[in-house]
Amino acid sequence: MAVPIMIQGTMSNAGKSLICAALCRIFSRAGLRTAPFKSQNMALNSYITDDGLEMGRAQAVQAEAAGIRPSALMNPILLKPTSDVGSQVIVNGRPRGNMRAADYFKYKKELIPDILAAYNALSAENDIIVIEGAGSPAEINLKSGDIVNMGLAELVDAPVLLVGDIDRGGVFAQLAGTLLLLDDKERARVRGTIINKFRGDVEILKPGIKMLEEITKKKNAGVVPYGDFLIDDEDSLSERLVSRREGAVDIAVVRLPHISNFTDMSAFEFADGAGIRYVSRPSELGKPDMIIIPGTKNTVSDMLWLRRSGMEAAILRRAESAVIFGICGGYQMLGKKITDGVGAESGGSVDGMGLLDIKTEFNTEKTTKRVFGRFNKLDGILSPLSGAEFSGYEIHMGNTLSNETPLCTLGGAQRGSVYGSYVHGIFDSCAQNVVSALAARKGVTLSENTFDISELKNREYDKLADIVEKSLDMDFIYKIIKGH
Repeated sequence: MAVPIMIQGTMSNAGKSLICAALCRIFSRAGLRTAPFKSQNMALNSYITDDGLEMGRAQAVQAEAAGIRPSALMNPILLKPTSDVGSQVIVNGRPRGNMRAADYFKYKKELIPDILAAYNALSAENDIIVIEGAGSPAEINLKSGDIVNMGLAELVDAPVLLVGDIDRGGVFAQLAGTLLLLDDKERARVRGTIINKFRGDVEILKPGIKMLEEITKKKNAGVVPYGDFLIDDEDSLSERLVSRREGAVDIAVVRLPHISNFTDMSAFEFADGAGIRYVSRPSELGKPDMIIIPGTKNTVSDMLWLRRSGMEAAILRRAESAVIFGICGGYQMLGKKITDGVGAESGGSVDGMGLLDIKTEFNTEKTTKRVFGRFNKLDGILSPLSGAEFSGYEIHMGNTLSNETPLCTLGGAQRGSVYGSYVHGIFDSCAQNVVSALAARKGVTLSENTFDISELKNREYDKLADIVEKSLDMDFIYKIIKGH
């Protein structure tokens, strides 16, 4: 059976996911069979496994860092918010329906057998399980019946390292305050602290670290510097959604209120000449070369938001001059009608943008599968992609009827320079070709070289692991694991 080590944080976005990914890489490089685990994840960025099951993106990334294929066992419960008060509940990779937060809070203890079965299955095949907590273990209103922080640590008898985010300020108060709000038994599980996202000279922190150790009676396991890693995020707090990357080609991604799988755009970060930014107001759209409307967990609601906010009108004004590409829910929005008569998301019916002659009707069955396809003969600016192969995955609850020319062997639609597809990850193998085609239209010549995104991601995992391994007291961490 595997030995666990658990990473908890003082808050959301403290860097738990990347610390876990780094440890997965470090342990794997040391020859230890390593797997990630998070009992309950709340995220709109999900991943489809080889067997068609849905899981959180963070654990898929951590599995890749460990050099293994992602499995739904690594994330037995996934909550995908459909509104401010409710989520779709996915257990062992399959949806169990939508629940309001209060109802799920009462129900979640019934899922403990599913959590333990998944954890034990992973434990039987590995040496170390790197467990990620969620949010903060000191949320007093959520501690009762906890199944993802200290509650899970108790269930699987895991030692804990507590991560604080110094970039957001008050890291000493974060760490000391979190420990103060834990009970004695929980506090005893915390073996040490980690200060994350530090910018500057570590020497100036030493007096504060010494005082922190004296107050908390917990060793500081290290200070991890702030890093810029091209590694997929799953959090709605991702810096990608507020940052701007300049380039010869301007790609604007519409930041929908329920945006999901924004990692579909990650490949453009590796492409020569690609500038990418996220926009949420008409005034921000400008005159991009390409507009991407991404996936969403509430298509009807987000289509209404596009209309009410003025974003739809702004996009339509650019339809003659820019490439418009819709993925999944964004593809559905490009059509004439979207109907959710079964209440799969928020229910209701809404007119789409009318840029494609398609109609979408939701049903109760969710399509989740990995796919391989080839672009058909394309019209418009992206015609250089004609015949190119790609792979990705589908994850949607709607069936779309199209009167348009299919985009690829898997369906989709195209009309001029308006394109739509259900395939997430469709740009992974062709991002450079897309950018080069957009640049050529402007008379700019860019690299025609494609890249292997898996190889580039592996370099980023090694870069992350090198920094974290150098920054942490790994002897202390191995001692925790061995002693446990």
